[in-house]
Amino acid sequence: MNSGADLLRIEQLGIAFKMMGGQLEAVRNASLRVLPGKVTALVGESGSGKSVISQAVMGILPNTASATGRILFCDPENPGNPIDILSLPRDGKAIRDLRGRRLGKIFQEPMTSLSPLHTIGNQVGEALRIHEPVSKAETRDRVEEMLGLVGFANPARTREMYPFELSGGMRQRTMIAMALICRPSLLIADEPTTALDVTIQAQILQLLRELQAKLNMAMLLITHDLGVVANVADEVVVIYRGEIMEAGPVETIFRRPAHPYLKGLMAAVPHFDMKPGERLKALREIPVNADTLIGKRKQERQGPEILLSVRNVIKTYGTRKSSWFGKNTAAGVRAVDDVSFDVRRGECLGIVGESGCGKSTLSKIVMRAVTPDSGSVTYFDRDGKAIDVLSSEGNDLKTLRTKIQMVFQDPVSSLSPRMTIQNILSEPLEIHDRGSAQERKEKVLRLVQAIGLDQSALNRYPHSFSGGQRQRIGIARALALGPDLMICDEPVSALDVSVQAQILNLLKDLQKELGLTYFFISHNLAVVDYMADRIAVMCGGRIVELAPRETLMRSPVHPYTKALLAAVPFPDLDRPLDFAAVQACGATGTASWAAQFRADNDDNALAAADLGGGHIVLARRNADVRELQP
Repeated sequence: MNSGADLLRIEQLGIAFKMMGGQLEAVRNASLRVLPGKVTALVGESGSGKSVISQAVMGILPNTASATGRILFCDPENPGNPIDILSLPRDGKAIRDLRGRRLGKIFQEPMTSLSPLHTIGNQVGEALRIHEPVSKAETRDRVEEMLGLVGFANPARTREMYPFELSGGMRQRTMIAMALICRPSLLIADEPTTALDVTIQAQILQLLRELQAKLNMAMLLITHDLGVVANVADEVVVIYRGEIMEAGPVETIFRRPAHPYLKGLMAAVPHFDMKPGERLKALREIPVNADTLIGKRKQERQGPEILLSVRNVIKTYGTRKSSWFGKNTAAGVRAVDDVSFDVRRGECLGIVGESGCGKSTLSKIVMRAVTPDSGSVTYFDRDGKAIDVLSSEGNDLKTLRTKIQMVFQDPVSSLSPRMTIQNILSEPLEIHDRGSAQERKEKVLRLVQAIGLDQSALNRYPHSFSGGQRQRIGIARALALGPDLMICDEPVSALDVSVQAQILNLLKDLQKELGLTYFFISHNLAVVDYMADRIAVMCGGRIVELAPRETLMRSPVHPYTKALLAAVPFPDLDRPLDFAAVQACGATGTASWAAQFRADNDDNALAAADLGGGHIVLARRNADVRELQP
């Protein structure tokens, strides 16, 4: 095909980085295209070379990188003269004229990509001021127009705000406005929805599709989420370790995948149609060796059925605003609002909901990292003794810490960069005086073997491991003291789908072998569906629905739950996202639910209705639960 028919054509691209002792080839002989007005998805795991290719297209490769091949951009403003981006001087006028004006990019992490010192209006309008001769008034008008286009209800107010005043979804919308302010012909979206909740993700995907049609814009979408690809892309390019494995129209790729790597990626994604007991097929399985870890503990499930009981927990975070006249007005946000539930021994209780709904605050209360305003948390040991978690002190609290452990969301920041893996895993044993130095060394060795790592890992530091390996180390640290309850706070949200499958299978194997109980927090309903026995849905600090997994997934009652389920993108062309249903749980929808709950100061205004079979739904007192159904 003539390159003139393509908006962007990459031919035999090779990218290498200079390193001590030689070169690292990040991309090898990569060729792909982006058609005018179409979406090409570049799919692969972390480290496969996706983002490096996008940097080469934008002309922002680091100085240590060298590139070969051609990147031809056929600008609609000058259609007969394709520009080879690689041949342009790295910081010359020609590439600067293209970058930001004709080529836009949405970066992966919106918080670190936005300046904390400048207003939203200042940052969105910067590219416009650089590339076009516009007055201040025109800049203001264009910025407000674009902010309105990407979904801000009050663009004039948003223009004066700072990034820290916006949620993750709003910051991502700001990044989109920055990329589109000059109406580029090509938008590069680098993992635009990775860190977002499913409902916000669905809004962003719908927004990108609408803007693409409205502006007649092409898009290079970089992602590892096949559900996103199925709902947005026209063409798909699959990359693995710097090489293109497969490319073609989305219909061909999804219905007739040819390469084993693509088939493996599809099998690694959890979905709602999985049979009971069916496992995810990880690309690289982890051999689990839990027999020698703490010994088989199925018999240790003996004891009360309820392991943890949480009753009427409330937590309010206060803010204080000073007026010009020196008067202080106190305001508060109720993060957890009268929450009650039980965790049964040996089960996995899933907690789902959007960012800000109170999931992580609730987990910190259970861990005694945060003190609630009121309520009770009771832990029942194997002898049936009730332990008040919130009032435990001294040795009682130290003992309780060994029974409840936590796996954190971010495997990078939760491990000390100054400690070896040997020190990280032995630290809990030393704090709680478990065994002699030799016994601790042997226990640490059993821990790394249990999570599928080699003995050589013990003398290495966290930075030398991949994200999935670091998360496995975090799991091993949580297992070191032989806990009964493990709180998993978004343990796979930062991982690729193939690595995610490894971690989820590992957690299920450990639960089966050691008789563990999980309190599993996530915003990904497909992941919770795979892991949990029962699922609680949180919104606005309250649990709005609680039911066995099969019941909740098959026949949800609460509108919020229905909208959450509708927002999950399936890697299936026959099950596209229902954007109309998602609107019920959009940014405004969620806010209205939360506002409705928090406006009810009368404790009797809301009541938990029991539908039978453990299915609890939050409804207005004296109201028929069926009224919640559409």
